[in-house]
Parts: sequence; C-alpha cells; structure tokens
Amino acid sequence: MECRHCGSPLEKPGDFCLVCRTGNTDTVVLEAARDRATLTMLDDETRLGETTITTAPEEGDLEVVEFRNFASLLGDELRRKRPEEVYAAGDRDVIQGVREDTHYAFYRVEDDDPVEAVLERRGDRALDVVETAPADKLGGSHTTLIGGRAGMRAIQTVAGHPHVKKVIPGPIDAGGTGSQSGLRAKVTRADAGGNVRMLLRDGSSVQENRIVTTARDRELGEVVRDDLNEALLEAGLREE
Repeated sequence: MECRHCGSPLEKPGDFCLVCRTGNTDTVVLEAARDRATLTMLDDETRLGETTITTAPEEGDLEVVEFRNFASLLGDELRRKRPEEVYAAGDRDVIQGVREDTHYAFYRVEDDDPVEAVLERRGDRALDVVETAPADKLGGSHTTLIGGRAGMRAIQTVAGHPHVKKVIPGPIDAGGTGSQSGLRAKVTRADAGGNVRMLLRDGSSVQENRIVTTARDRELGEVVRDDLNEALLEAGLREE
C-alpha cells in the first residue's frame, strides 16, 4: 500500500506515513480473545486491511510476562497506525492491557461483527465529534466532586468521549445510604435531547452530574450512554 497523501510505500496497510507525517487510518477495530486478536484498519468506510496476532497463554508466573508481551504487540500495531479512534470487542482483560500499553481511549462495541457495527456508526461520529480536551469540558457552578481522585477519574473518563460536549457537576446530597465499596458511577438513560446524567456514589454521598452530548435524540443518546458505562466499567468505577 502507498500513502494516500504523498504516495510513499508503506510497510503495512494503513501505517502512519513517516515521510509526509500524515495518517492513513482514522479508526482501528480490535477484536480480542485471550489467545488471538485481530485489528482491522478503516479509513472512513474503507477497510484497508487487518492484522492478526496470536499468543499461547501461559500459567503461573510465566503468564504475567506472556500477557504483557501480547498486549505490547497489539499496542505496537496501534502505534504504527496512530488512529483517531479505537473500537474494541471481546476479552476485557486483553482490551484493558492494550489500553494501558497505548493510552488510547477505547470505545466498546458489543456485536457479533464489530467491524460492521463500527461502520454502521460512522454517520453518528461524523455528526457529533468534539475535539475539546477533557479538562476543558468541565463546567457549571458546582466545582466540588465527591470521591476525591476516583471522582475526578470518573469525570475525566466520560469527558474523554468524543460525543461529550460538557460535564456539569451538580450539588452533593449527603443523605443517601452508606456503602463501603468506594466510589461508584453510573450513567442514566438519555433524555429526549440525547443528554444523560452520571450518578456518583461515595459512602452516603450522591452527586448527579449532567452530561451534555452531541446526540440529537434519545436513540443516539443511548449509544453514547452505553459507551460511557462501558468505559466506567473498564476503569473499575461502574455501579452495577
């Protein structure tokens, strides 16, 4: 394959071009199992190619090194592409391992055919992407968050979603039922305008945070809600 910008040869389909310093892949879809993972490269609605990486799972002390190497190989493929977005389906541990290795934001896809599911959502993304940094999406008159660092991590997790425009913390209600499980978060059903709310619970304190999305209606808002709850689950913050 050649770079679509300057025509320089690329070692693998969709590689970032080191000659003209431009990307050829805007999205990678990761389908992960514990012993095998496939990355499919997309440019808009065009499938550029795919790469499959396998491993032989070990046990005991050897598993730590084997798993880290597997995640690192998958991370290397992502770094070669430098995509704008990464969607993932399959084994949560593998996905989390790759996230930690690359620090990309991953968006969960639950579907028998993850690549096709992502292609079907392309229209939603074209309508609604927000380029603002997560820290700049925090607004409103209430600046105090419950849960300390965990609360801020939950806010940053949802603010990092490309279809979230603003996160507005609400007042804190200290009259709830106490819990010893630490801070937990949950995103509620979308309203008619596509916006959602995230409930933070920490001990007896509850805080409702408004999340303004770029979704135009309840149906698209539910897509964003599912993504946010998956992100909170993978961050270890999701309230079941």
